[in-house]
Amino acid sequence: MLSAARLVGPVPGIAGVLAFASLLALPAPCAEAPLDFAVDLYPRLETKNCRACHSTSGVASGTRLQFPELGAPQGVIRRFGLGLRRLVNQADISQSALLLKPTNKIPHTGGPLIAADSEEERLLRRWVEYLASEDFDAESTQDAQTERRLEPIRRLTHVQYDNTVRHLLGDSTRPSRKFPSEDYVHGYTNQASAQVITPALAELYGQVAERLANNAFRYGDEHGLLPCEPASPADRACARAFVDDFGAKAFRRPLTDSEREAHVELLLQWAAQGKSFHSGAAAVIEAVLQSPHFLFLVPHANDSPAKPFEVASRLAYALWNAPPDEELLAAAATGKLETRSSVDAHSRRMLASDLATETFDNFLAQWMRFDRLRNSVKDRNRFRDYGPEVAESMTEESRRLFRHLAWNDLDFREFFTADYTFADDFLTKVYGMSDPSVPFGKTEYPADSTRSGILGHGTFLAQTGKPIHTSPTERGLFVREHFLCQAIPPPPPGVDTSLPPLTLGGRPMTIRETMEELHASQPVCASCHKLVDPIGYGFEHFDTVGAHRETELVRVEPTPQQEREGAKATEHSLPIDSTGFVAGIPDSAFGSPQDVGRILAQSPICQKCIVRQLFRYLFGRSETSRDTEVIERAYNRFEQSGFVFRELVLGLVVSEEFLATDWSD
Repeated sequence: MLSAARLVGPVPGIAGVLAFASLLALPAPCAEAPLDFAVDLYPRLETKNCRACHSTSGVASGTRLQFPELGAPQGVIRRFGLGLRRLVNQADISQSALLLKPTNKIPHTGGPLIAADSEEERLLRRWVEYLASEDFDAESTQDAQTERRLEPIRRLTHVQYDNTVRHLLGDSTRPSRKFPSEDYVHGYTNQASAQVITPALAELYGQVAERLANNAFRYGDEHGLLPCEPASPADRACARAFVDDFGAKAFRRPLTDSEREAHVELLLQWAAQGKSFHSGAAAVIEAVLQSPHFLFLVPHANDSPAKPFEVASRLAYALWNAPPDEELLAAAATGKLETRSSVDAHSRRMLASDLATETFDNFLAQWMRFDRLRNSVKDRNRFRDYGPEVAESMTEESRRLFRHLAWNDLDFREFFTADYTFADDFLTKVYGMSDPSVPFGKTEYPADSTRSGILGHGTFLAQTGKPIHTSPTERGLFVREHFLCQAIPPPPPGVDTSLPPLTLGGRPMTIRETMEELHASQPVCASCHKLVDPIGYGFEHFDTVGAHRETELVRVEPTPQQEREGAKATEHSLPIDSTGFVAGIPDSAFGSPQDVGRILAQSPICQKCIVRQLFRYLFGRSETSRDTEVIERAYNRFEQSGFVFRELVLGLVVSEEFLATDWSD
């Protein structure tokens, strides 16, 4: 058995070194500055933790100010400093947002970060004066447009691995189930930064390759793997034909001469040992399935003969989670994937396939974290209508809404505002609706319902609830992270995040009242909770399984001493306050989930978050400031199309950045 670890181990490391080296080759500013922004001022701003909010994933991501990523090279930081000119009032620098916001002279969500008359303010003023001066060279703010970001080498995901071996060998056993689970990073399980091949995974690749190879010819050539009938175990011509055919399918490109000869010799070595041709072919299959050219999507230079095949592979695995079909490979071989228009045409054909539907079902399942819903635990004594079958119905409900909008080319903003759903009798029992005439058929919500798109689905409401009670914090956090693409820092170590129990003698309080009172007494918690809790309060009319309720049933327990004295727990039905707001979005006060859905649907922050979520899934990495242009172009296409999801997909995959190529049109 070949060593997969030896074959694939060095590849990601080399890519990482090259990518890091490319980031260091940044141009220096053209004009002479009065101070070195990267050395004299930026470290002081770092101590204020500005990046926590002003980043691609911060709560201020919708503003004009975004800080470089942690650990960015000094060249990037200097260009960032020059780009701050857009926050300078050229006519009156004292009125510059760059001066007034951090000092809180203009109300700043983060409060005063720089004290008046401090050294930080004096340095900041010097920089503002420079940016407003005639000495400043405006051209120095422009990024080097020719700078090419090296995309990381990506390993086939487990889903892609299974689809590929089924395509190659007709094996539908889903062998990746033996592999370790893939971790969620940046919200998805396909992120290149987490695709490390550990020794354990390398060994499993070898074991699976051996099993697949042994099974390939167990009952003769039942899967039609051989393009010829071998005249003998040592039939070199047939061996070359098989290696060429199978190798090209597995590597998604024609083999090089050296690759072809190496695998032909491997096959013929078995014949020299008295083995059958099928045994030699199985040895080739085992070797190919452990090659980095099978396990990875390997980038090639634009002038490489393999480049068109790389384009075909990136498209196929993005849109189908599977290898390219014969039509796509033929287009690559005949030079028909070298223009934007031809790639767009092939992408549209591929998006019409059931394979694309399955691929973006997978995107939805990860974006909405169906796994958390399936693993959520509820008190079955209190919620008898909820169970695993209901959780599965909830995922199907969301899947049907997504498919309805995405593949009928409807306004995707209805994902947040739809006044209809796709339910079965399991769900209608929980939701308190009439059973649909057809399971998972399109069903209008009752006129008095406040459910709104995905925000009314159990996939959102049930996975963000506790076993007994709701969690406004979890619901608000989900909205921030999944629909606004904003990261909220975790609580400090050692902080008890559980709510204090309500005991006899105290005032019965709703979850909201308890949280507001608790956070009012703990300012260190309030700074983050004020960003998420007011959003979560809007869903308090839905309990922890997503059922509607008019009041909140609060149970007040006796203390151990009171219980010994014979006291019993009491229950109280308390009115619910579902008003709230979304900090960072103007005019975002709301009173119901329908209002929240409308606010999200109309917010460019949410609209761009959809773009960013899809970017992460398709590119296999999180977006950075260097990706602003491709995200903006995709967003503009999305918006101009009337928010058609298919056009958003095309806006990302039919791009030079995604395919790492230069178009001829």
